[in-house]
Amino acid sequence: MRLSRPSLVAFGAATFAAASLLGSGAASAAGPDYVALGDSYSSGTGAGKYDPNSGSCQRSANAYPNLWAASHATSSYKFVACSGATTTTIASGQLGALSSSTTLVSVTAGGNDAGFADVMQTCVLQSNSSCQSRVTQAETYMKNTLPGQLDSLYGKIRAKSPSARVVVLGYPRLYIIVDWCAGLSNTKRTALNHAADTLDTVVSAAAGRAGFTWSDVRDEFSGHELCSGDDWLNAVTIPIGSSYHPTALGHRSGYLPALTGSASLALQKQT
Repeated sequence: MRLSRPSLVAFGAATFAAASLLGSGAASAAGPDYVALGDSYSSGTGAGKYDPNSGSCQRSANAYPNLWAASHATSSYKFVACSGATTTTIASGQLGALSSSTTLVSVTAGGNDAGFADVMQTCVLQSNSSCQSRVTQAETYMKNTLPGQLDSLYGKIRAKSPSARVVVLGYPRLYIIVDWCAGLSNTKRTALNHAADTLDTVVSAAAGRAGFTWSDVRDEFSGHELCSGDDWLNAVTIPIGSSYHPTALGHRSGYLPALTGSASLALQKQT
């Protein structure tokens, strides 16, 4: 049968569309090129089973990036998050893992810039008023200085990996407020929760400005904060550096579902 010219055009268009669909399916089947950036909430400080080669970065086998990579087909996976990292040290020390072929990035950043460790030490060791004052100081930094630092970091991530979907994960509230719980006063706990909310508000806004996907973990951790009786966070620990960080269960049941849902949506938009 001989096709007319209009029929040939239509046939060619249909063939091209089918080939395009097959090509996109093959690309998605290969899995993402995933890079995990960030601070201690991404490296897994407090979750145990640290890679001895990671040194003070404390990259845990139980950290949510490792759990996500183990349960998804990836074309490549690089885990460079590091305990103690700030927006500046992430930019200077971790972005070498990114490339133009990177398709998925996860990151936590901002807590150390705002002085998380010093805030916690002040609230554990000093008075209610000292804790509240230090929290207020940190929140002022979050509102006035941190936005520019996050914008700079996110801009550098985008420049290194222009086609990547970037998931920015937040931080959980530390406490559920109950009538009685050993340790800090409810005045201090309330101040610390307010600081976490302020930090998440600032990070979320920066993620939005960058066009990144925001993943709020406060809903996953709701009911599992300290004093809940089903805690997914470490209280004061020895060594002190693990204090107020997610446990292995917090990574598996809190951060992993948050990344899984957000990454799935982000990668669907990409294809």
